[in-house]
Amino acid sequence: MTKDLSLQPPKQRIMLTGASSGIGYQAAVRLHRAGHCLILPCRDYPTATATLNRLEEDTAQACSGDNTISAPIMDLSDLSSVKHCSDQLLSNGKPIDTLILNAGLQYTGDAKAKRSAQGYELTIAVNHLGHQALTQRLLPLLEAGTHPRVVVTASEVHNSQSPGGRFGKPAGLGVLAGLKTGAGFEMVDGIAPFNADKAYKDSKLCNVLFARELARRLSLRASDISVLAWAPGLVIPRSKGGFFRYSRVNNEWGQRLFALVVRDLLRLSESVDNAGYLLMRLATEQAFNSARFSYHSNSLNGPGHHLFEEANVSVEAQDNSLAMSLWEQSAALIGLPAELPPDSVSQC
Repeated sequence: MTKDLSLQPPKQRIMLTGASSGIGYQAAVRLHRAGHCLILPCRDYPTATATLNRLEEDTAQACSGDNTISAPIMDLSDLSSVKHCSDQLLSNGKPIDTLILNAGLQYTGDAKAKRSAQGYELTIAVNHLGHQALTQRLLPLLEAGTHPRVVVTASEVHNSQSPGGRFGKPAGLGVLAGLKTGAGFEMVDGIAPFNADKAYKDSKLCNVLFARELARRLSLRASDISVLAWAPGLVIPRSKGGFFRYSRVNNEWGQRLFALVVRDLLRLSESVDNAGYLLMRLATEQAFNSARFSYHSNSLNGPGHHLFEEANVSVEAQDNSLAMSLWEQSAALIGLPAELPPDSVSQC
């Protein structure tokens, strides 16, 4: 039977961070197979080359020569690298239909804060500040896109009342005292000592607050861009790279034991494969693009079973004043104006 091409979903131009491993890679596989045009920024040339080669092997589709996939160099921990990559894309001028802010890291087991190129705590620099800088810079290309959307990978641990959020120190940003001190801060709330687990939870809370504030600011200018935040559930990669690349080696056996119990015995985690499938759906299906802002959670519904549905964000994530303050403080740290430009489309 001949397919009715009029019923096929339109191909999109999609930019996806964190595509070299984990959820992002699995989403990239599906998006590439579906024929979408992909921009997959990677932190260095070896990672970019390895990602494209692996994609070509896993999809049996060429990743070069047809201009449908590229892997520009962009290190989210370095704001100058984010600017350089953004400037290249802006110079190219091609619209972006979907921007997926998925990259993230967590360095468990460290008692001292690691630093970004600009001196910011590394978790917040990569998971939040780099993504805000990228979004603000690429806004003209997004507003020129077709049914544009921004998809933000957050986590249920942003909520101190969730199962994951209750384990260890909960997320909490206070009055953003750490951000207000500029380079050198250890925790967003300004309260020492550094705690790697809390820093990650805080970054996921920042993701949700950023998404809500972005949606609010876009609504003030009657923009067509929708913003989707989501929690993929507890996803435990089988490799140490990617998300866990900065974790201490001497914590590796603890991570393996945790994975054995939670993933393989109790079956409480979500597979990387299915989480990538959910991310692909969020990025492409029009059913998810109907609201100015939405949050979806892939919550555990029994051993080996998850329920993916629209959900409420945490109480702190609903704080409009905090969302606005976080946006403004973050804009100051990344060296961009807090106010969105009034006529982004005309700048393309």
